[in-house]
Formats: sequence, C-alpha cells, structure tokens
Amino acid sequence: MSRLRIALAADHGGFELKERLKEHLSAAGHDVADLGTSGKEPVDYPVFARAAALLVARGEADFGVVVDGAGIGSAMAANKVPGVLAATCNTEALAKNAREHNDARLLALGAGHVDEAGAKRIVDVFLSTACTAERHLKRVAMIRDMEKERGMAELSAEDIERIAAKVKEMLGKGGAAPSAAPALTPEQVAKLIDHTLLKPDAMASDVEKLCAEARQHGFFSVCVNPVFVPQVKKLLQGSPVKVCCVVGFPLGAQDPQIKLLEARKAIREGAQEVDMVINVGALKGKDDALVLRDIRGVVEACKDGRALSKVILETALLTDEEKVRACELSMKAGADYVKTSTGFSSGGATAEDIALMARTVAPRKLGVKASGGVRTYADLLKMVKAGATRVGASSSVKILEEARAAAGK
Repeated sequence: MSRLRIALAADHGGFELKERLKEHLSAAGHDVADLGTSGKEPVDYPVFARAAALLVARGEADFGVVVDGAGIGSAMAANKVPGVLAATCNTEALAKNAREHNDARLLALGAGHVDEAGAKRIVDVFLSTACTAERHLKRVAMIRDMEKERGMAELSAEDIERIAAKVKEMLGKGGAAPSAAPALTPEQVAKLIDHTLLKPDAMASDVEKLCAEARQHGFFSVCVNPVFVPQVKKLLQGSPVKVCCVVGFPLGAQDPQIKLLEARKAIREGAQEVDMVINVGALKGKDDALVLRDIRGVVEACKDGRALSKVILETALLTDEEKVRACELSMKAGADYVKTSTGFSSGGATAEDIALMARTVAPRKLGVKASGGVRTYADLLKMVKAGATRVGASSSVKILEEARAAAGK
C-alpha cells in the first residue's frame, strides 16, 4: 500500500481506539494528522468528524477515519461537508463495499461494535480498496450531482467571513470580539500552521524557542533553514509536530542538482517536509523544461525519503499566466503542495493568488500553502476561505491567541 495522508479523529468514546489506530497507521508508513480528541473527557463528536471531513474535502488528506461509540453520528456529521462521502463500516465486507461501490473517502467506526484487531483490519481494507468499475463511478457521480442540485455551499464559508469581520473589529477597537462560534476551533487553526523561522540572523536559541512553542501549541510543523534540521529533529522527538525545511531558499536560482542534493541531505537529517523555491527567472523566460526538471528533482528526493514536497512560486514576481503555468508544472512533477511566497520578496500571499492556485491544482488535489504576510487570525481565515490548506507564519502564537479569543477560550 502506498503512503497516504490520513485525517484521524474521535470523540471521547472512540479515543482509546483512535490511539491504537494511530499507532497502526503510522507503523504502516502513513502520514497521520491526529485531530483529537486528546482524552476521555466528554466532547461533541460532530466537531471532530467535521474536522476530519474538512481535510478530506480540501484535499489535504487522502482519507479520513473517525471513531465514536457507534460510528453513525460521525458519518452523518461528516456527510454535511460538501465533497465528502462518509460511510459507517463495522465489518470488513462493508468497508470493501463502501470503497469499491461508493468511493467513500471517510470511514466511520463504532468503538462499541468492533474490537481493536477488527478495526485495524477494517481500516486496512478500506484504504487498500479502489473504486474503478465504470458502473460504480457513474452512480457516485450521480450522488455528487445531487449535492450540487441542492445548492449546498461549504458550511464554513459564511462562518469564516463573519468571524474574520469580528476579529478585524476587535483589533480595530482594541476590545474583545462579540461572542460567536468560530468556524475553526483553535486546535484546527494550530493544525493549519507551519511555525516558521527563516531569518538570516536566527540562532540556535531562537530555534529552541520556536520548537518549544510548536510543542506547546500543537502547530503542524516547524519550518527552518536546512542547517537547523538536526537540532529541530532532536527537539521535536516524541512530538507529533513535523520537521519542515526550505531548499533553494530564498532566490531559487541554484542549479537543479544542487537543490536535489540539498533536499536529500535535509531528509537524511530528519526533514519530513521540504519547501523548495522554483527558478523564477526560468519560469518567466518560458524555459518550462528547466523548471520541470528543477521541481521534479526535489519531488523525487522527497518521495524516496517519504517526505512531502511544496513548491514556492514567489507569486509577487509572477503574472497570473505564470502562476498557472507554475502550478501546472508542479502537478506534472508530482509535488504535494504549491506555496505562494518565501516572505523575502516584494510581496506575500494574497487571497486572489490562493484562489487562483487552488482552482488550478484542484484536478490533482494538491495542497495550497499561504505564506508571506499572514500575521493575524483574520489573515489566516481569509486565506483558508480562498482555498489555503496550510499556512506558513512566524506570528503563529499571536494568530492562535486571537483564535482562542474569538472562540471565547
């Protein structure tokens, strides 16, 4: 089975089984995003089911697995997220059918109806079965058309817009935001963020502080320059926080072979994600063969090392046509993400660029990372609304504090 990105979540009733499944999936080589819950205290299953469903719908996870007492409520909640087909499967036969006949991407399990060994077998069958028969694909397409006919919009869009407005009001007045249920929980916000330190004068002590903050707040990754990768790997040992580094940074003008070697060394030393800068001049000069070779070298190094690859376009220097072409070349090279900016050029991420990139890479379901100038919770919400599935920020702690204030925490 190839390496997959799995969004894993559970309520209090499914917590123990979720922990065992996380160990099982990680041991199988999959990239597991644990969205909670983190204990046996009572929580609301729709919150966690929806969190997993959103990652699947946005293309940031290949599959979702959610666990509650029966598996039924979580499937119902997940199916409210447009683009998600969730199925409750407490037997291997149902798991196979849900994939083979229905192309389900999110598996709901009932901890009260299946034991640990059975759950592991069900998950394995679900992840290894494909929907390929034309007659089944046709019926799945009919289900998706029904969803469109009902005029369903992504539930978070209106909420995100409202919360963004409230946060801006709060920051403008210096007071507290009116109470409202945020579209993203603080925990979900943290899981979107690559906690970043790329300043040329960064010291080992700064990196130590960065890693401590990432562990404390549960950010998705720590992103640093390659020289700090061994230190970050050591500091994050035993933590779910990923090790991310940049390659060809910040200009992208290195020879493709140099970027390839830099990526391989970083991965050997512990990098689990690599953000590489394209050759901007080659792209603008329409030397697409060079740009493709440039990206593909790093992508192949990442695949060999089981790391994720992100391609930094430096959008502030590009026309819309060049942004689209860069996204198309990234897809062709097999990259996992496209990313807006280094943060060291004339501009950073914009909602317009994120939307353009998200539309372009949708056919291959690449992730889209907003980076450069994302300094507030309102900025993050704007990027997520536009289509960002990951955010790079150095103001991560401040952003999370604003998210907690908006959530009343």
